[in-house]
Amino acid sequence: MRTNRKGLPQLGGGLFITDGGIETALIFNDGIELPDFAAFDLFRRKGGEIALRKYYDEYIRIAAQFRAGIVLESATWRASADWGDKLGYSRLELATANRKAIRLLEDIRGGCRELTAVISGCVGPRGDGYSPSRVMPAGEAQRYHRAQVDTFADSGADMVTAITMNYVEEAVGVALAAKEAAMPAAISFTVETDGRLPTGQPLNEAIDWVDAETDGYPAYYMLNCAHPEHFRKVLARGDGWTQRIRGLRANASRKSHAELNESSQLDIGDPVELGMDYAALKRSLLPKLAVVGGCCGTDHRHVQRIAAACAPLF
Repeated sequence: MRTNRKGLPQLGGGLFITDGGIETALIFNDGIELPDFAAFDLFRRKGGEIALRKYYDEYIRIAAQFRAGIVLESATWRASADWGDKLGYSRLELATANRKAIRLLEDIRGGCRELTAVISGCVGPRGDGYSPSRVMPAGEAQRYHRAQVDTFADSGADMVTAITMNYVEEAVGVALAAKEAAMPAAISFTVETDGRLPTGQPLNEAIDWVDAETDGYPAYYMLNCAHPEHFRKVLARGDGWTQRIRGLRANASRKSHAELNESSQLDIGDPVELGMDYAALKRSLLPKLAVVGGCCGTDHRHVQRIAAACAPLF
């Protein structure tokens, strides 16, 4: 079932799953080389779309198993200008890759009409996902991300999701670009082991800042690329701002970003424990949580356990 941009169905109170850590799953589980973690590069390789379809099919089965909706996130976390330049893409080639990513998801959605499927254009950080080495002002971030957001707005995407935002100005920029393009948007922050953004900014301040600078434009917020124990205490001290968090894509690993960056082996953690963590957060700290998936080191096994733990709560 296709959604529409005026009313995102994941805001309706039901359970929606999304995928796990697409880049780490493709690299470590499937043995596919992804330079700079650029999954979108598969669209110009022989057999690339087949590999991506196989990846998404696992999550379609999980959504069907639990009668949940699904947010199909495009494989475009690195498909913005600077990363495209590094990989030798022209602007036209980059836009084509973004469109191909959405068309693949449209085709997948067409084959599972019994499910409510939302297509999200994934927007990643301009720089390193773990470290905000270059901090853009919000206006520069808006201009930088506008090209990718505009491509999604002119496609079959229902929304855009900014994944692994590690400083607030870039999150504001993406939200403003989405607002200018009239595209619903979700903003997903990452935090360090202390529950703060890598810049040291408290999570609540970051969410309030984006809302203040964009007149509350994001449809909701998410957290990704951190283990639940890294942000549980921060959420426990929260008040109204935690109501804005409706999505979670956690790591199964308890390692810090620095440790993950230096790891040569994948730390998949404990899928069962991760599912229990999600359910506990939904029950006590994140009552609006509706979109559940994973990040680095997670795959369909983790999301299956997360869905099993959370489904009885909906």
